Amino acid sequence: MELKALPSRIGQVRRIISAQLRYWHLDPLIDQAALGVTELLTNVHRHAQPDKSCTVEIELLLGRLTVSVHDHDPRLPTVCDADQSATSGRGLAMIAAVSESWGVRPSDDAGKVIWFTLSAPSFTTAALHSLPVYGSTTDGPFGSDVTGLMEPTAARTRARSAVVG
Repeated sequence: MELKALPSRIGQVRRIISAQLRYWHLDPLIDQAALGVTELLTNVHRHAQPDKSCTVEIELLLGRLTVSVHDHDPRLPTVCDADQSATSGRGLAMIAAVSESWGVRPSDDAGKVIWFTLSAPSFTTAALHSLPVYGSTTDGPFGSDVTGLMEPTAARTRARSAVVG
């Protein structure tokens, strides 16, 4: 989803991500994902230049949920060693504490992408097989010569969602 990282929008993004994770039967990940995306969007709101525009993406692939935020500021963030009484400066440290992994990379077009991953419960793959795949067909553009390529397997299970906001 594309948005301006304004305080009023952060709550909306949290609700959208929570709803998508419920749809994917990933309720146990909602709190961690919502906390992480809140911290990333707050960083965009506070620090990104020249604007507060960003894109949030969530992806479920091979039992791993990845949440990423792309902004237009090429400056890479640093983890601060915030003092106990500090009221800010702990966002990336909190993401590191609640996620399986996290990182930042320069974006191909401009800016950067900050991401974190969460391990999805083992029942997720089975739950996703029962959901319809939007836009899929049995023959697709390749005809019927590729029988079996559309069959879901653990190695190919992928679910994505995007909402323009």
